[in-house]
Order: sequence, then C-alpha cells, then structure tokens
Amino acid sequence: MDIKKLLKLAAEQKASDLHLVKDLKPILRIDGQLVPIDQALVLSQQAGMEYNSDVYVLSSSGDIVKGGAKKNGDFSPLTAADLEEVVDTMLRPEQKERLIKEKDLDFGYSVDDYRYRVNLSYERDNFKLVARVINSQPPTLEEVHMPPVINKLLDMKQGLILLTGPTGCGKSTSLAAMINYLNQKYNYNIVTFEDPIEFLFKSNKSIITQRQLGFDFPTFASGLRHVVRQDPNVIMVGEMRDLETISSAITLAETGHLVLATLHTFNASQTVDRIIDIFPPHQQNQVRSQLSMILAAVISQRLLPKVGGGRIVAREIMVRNSAIANLIREEKIVQIKNVIETSYSDGMISLSRDIKELYNQGLLSREVAEGQLNELSLLV
Repeated sequence: MDIKKLLKLAAEQKASDLHLVKDLKPILRIDGQLVPIDQALVLSQQAGMEYNSDVYVLSSSGDIVKGGAKKNGDFSPLTAADLEEVVDTMLRPEQKERLIKEKDLDFGYSVDDYRYRVNLSYERDNFKLVARVINSQPPTLEEVHMPPVINKLLDMKQGLILLTGPTGCGKSTSLAAMINYLNQKYNYNIVTFEDPIEFLFKSNKSIITQRQLGFDFPTFASGLRHVVRQDPNVIMVGEMRDLETISSAITLAETGHLVLATLHTFNASQTVDRIIDIFPPHQQNQVRSQLSMILAAVISQRLLPKVGGGRIVAREIMVRNSAIANLIREEKIVQIKNVIETSYSDGMISLSRDIKELYNQGLLSREVAEGQLNELSLLV
C-alpha cells in the first residue's frame, strides 16, 4: 500500500483527516463526517466531480492506482502488515524507536505540495494512523474570515492573544493566518514552538524560526525559558499544556513580547478560569493582576456545517478593555459574558450572536443554528 498516494487522495477529496485502523477500510473525515474512502469517492462522483489523471484510488488488491471511482465494496480492510508498512515508510529509525517506546508519536509529513500532521498510536497492539490535511500555503486573515479587530490586535507590540476551542476547530489554521499577517507586514523575529510543525512558513519581512517538540526542544516550558535569549518579537506556542508553560507565556507577554498561543477551552470565561486555576492558590491573585494587564484577547471558535457543503467558523471574541481588566482583577469572571454581549462596537462578539449572523447570511441552516444555540443555552 502506497501511503503517499493515499495521503494525496485524502487531500484531493477535500478531507480534513485520514484514518487508518486495522480491519477497517481507510476512512476520510469530510465536512466533519467520517466516511469510508470508497463511499467518499462514489459521493463525489455523484456530485459531478471530475477525475483527472492525478487522482488515485485503491484497487481491489489494496494497491493505489490512477483512475476513477471504484464501486462501493472494492476497497479491502487494512491488515496489520499494511499498517506496519505505513510506519516503515513514513518514519526514520529514531522516530520508530520513539513510537515503540512511548506508544504515540506526532510529526509533520509532506507529499509533493501537500502537508500533513500525523499521529501514530497503538490500538490493540496494532498501529493506528490519523493524518490531518494541512493547506500547502499559510492562509490569510481574510481567508479564515477573521474580523478587522484581529488586525488591530496583531499590530500591538506585546500582549497575550489566545485561540481556543475543541480539537479540530481550526485553531492551527487561524494561528497560521495570524503569523502570516505579521510576516507580510513587519520586520520581526518570530519563533514558533509546535508539536508537530504544521504550516511551513517562508520568511518574508520577518525571520521565522519553527521549532518542533522532541526534536528542537524537549518541552514547551524549557523552550520558552530560553527563547528570550533568541531576540524574539513574536512567540507562538502551539499549545499551553501545563503550569510551567502557561507561566512562561505570561512572563514573556509581560516582558515586551507578543505571544500567540492555544488552549482547549470553550469560551473566554472558561479560558481565564483555566489559566488562573492551574496556579497554586497563593499565586492566583498575582496571576489575575498579570492577566488583567497582558491578556489582549481570547478568540474561541468552532467549525460548523455550511449550507451547500464544507464548514464555516463561528467565533466568540473577547478584547481586553477596562471593564474586562477589572472583572479579571476583581475575580468576577462570570460577568465577562455580559461585557462581550454589550461591546460589539469594540470588536467583541458572542458565539451566539455570531451564529445568528451566519444564519441570517444564509451560511448556516436553521437546524444547525438552532442546535448550536440550544447547546450554548445548556452550557451557561
């Protein structure tokens, strides 16, 4: 089985992810739904998609060949040998040794003009692969539908900007668009800490140094401890996972750097609570004071099914102003939602309002919009 051609097929079918699991056919995630690869090809053919000589499909023998869509049922379930071959093809010896030792491995992988974020793990003592398809070129802020207030935030010289949301909501893509904006506009030294490196940047006006966890630095916390000696203007942290990493990010934002980072939180209030709660009780008052001064914005997002196919992002945006700063400092985090609701003119927007606007623009169906609004009401 040629994993490179299978990865290309996933990208050509506009999938966000490719799943390879023993005893199952290859599975694609398209528009948020998991679809066996043969069904995906049949559906795209029914939708009128044309196949050209560069499109590859799996033959009944399990090989990938050029051609049009096969009939449903022509794809063979994957064997342990297939997955072993995938691992041997994709990994260097030291990477395979690490996978066997740690049972999980994240890394970036390229096939021609396509790039992927790959996770290899074990499932009942067999290898399992999930590959996220990444655009070959970093997107622009306009392409990810960022509002103008984000441009203004990125024009600041220091502060902490957080992108939050569940896995698969487009945080990495939005973060890449922000780095791309800075690279096109400013003569900055930008240092990224990633696990793994996803979008590949070419230095334009800025110097961009991309560092990968496990290869270029041992932990996020250790990388951030030393980055100040590297003369950075902007620091991007792929994920703030622990107390030491969060503490380092706050300190860097305090000391004159613009820090961009992600968290797996649902909204602005939860994000502030999560940061404060990770610190010991005796440090929390100090952290509140720090956040009230350096937390520039929290952008919380999720991807929703779009009318006509594809997905579209809905966001909550909190921008620090005097009211937000006072609420953080005075431990009144629960009231942040009210400030967001009443500060639309300052560039803030609640997730519920953004969902309603997307519905009014005809981008979301009534069913999707009502489902999301009902979910939000239960989370209040």
